[in-house]
Amino acid sequence: MDNCFNEVFSLFDPLNPEISLGSKIIDIFSSHFSFYFFSKHKDQNFKSWIQQLDKVAFKSSSSPSSALVITDTSVKNNIVTSIVHIHIYNKLITKTLYYTLNVTSTKAELFTIRSNINQATNLNNILKIIVITNSIHVARKIFDILSHPFQKHSAIILNKLRAFFSYYQENSIEFWECLSWCNWHPHKIVNVETKSFNPTPLLSSKLAWDYSKKNGYNDLINR
Repeated sequence: MDNCFNEVFSLFDPLNPEISLGSKIIDIFSSHFSFYFFSKHKDQNFKSWIQQLDKVAFKSSSSPSSALVITDTSVKNNIVTSIVHIHIYNKLITKTLYYTLNVTSTKAELFTIRSNINQATNLNNILKIIVITNSIHVARKIFDILSHPFQKHSAIILNKLRAFFSYYQENSIEFWECLSWCNWHPHKIVNVETKSFNPTPLLSSKLAWDYSKKNGYNDLINR
């Protein structure tokens, strides 16, 4: 279990090379990443979308060079909880839980995606990463060339992906949308675990939380 609620999220960094003209990952490695969105306006596509996810999972499970990352994020009582399952060759390799409080869900989801990519790219002989998530719109922000409050955090993720794409020409990553109400079985397992986790903050009040943050920052400055 990783308790990351003291993570400091940086803001816009205009000088970062990952967002500089001529060196953007969307220009150099545009064919190495892709997004697949579920159309909520076409009910007839629901069954076919579930079948698509089944095919993706089956294809991934038959290849030792593919990592299937299934993640879900939920917000309850101002606590954002994310759980990640990583499968390789139809086996659950890692299961990680993150929870944080008093931050936006977007920040928490970006951190979860960053951790997912770090874990998957550090595995041996992985050429393809498939991320199935209910936060695909947050994942899309990583590749957004426009300025936004989380751009520096996105640059850290892009730097990791750049190294992954550069290592082998075949390396790629796919993001597939799977909403919780779809009840796709592999994602439903993660979703149930996410919603059943009930952490009890040691400092639950807003004043106590601010005091805890201040002490944490003071410790960082002193070190």
